[in-house]
Amino acid sequence: MTTPRPADEAPICSARGCRAPAAWALRWNNPRLHDPERRKTWLACPDHRESLGAFLDARGFLREVAAVTGSPTLEG
Repeated sequence: MTTPRPADEAPICSARGCRAPAAWALRWNNPRLHDPERRKTWLACPDHRESLGAFLDARGFLREVAAVTGSPTLEG
């Protein structure tokens, strides 16, 4: 179980061990498990956007990539 973070705290990258601020939202679903309209989200910093996206895309899960609103790395 994860601890909710305060609303004023920047979102963090979903890559294992990374604590960098997230700049991208990788929206995906597993068609075997999820309804077509359902989206799960992984967050990515600029350094992990490509590797996380490639992982999801190789499995046919990646649906869209969007900038994280309020990201200090994009709106600094």
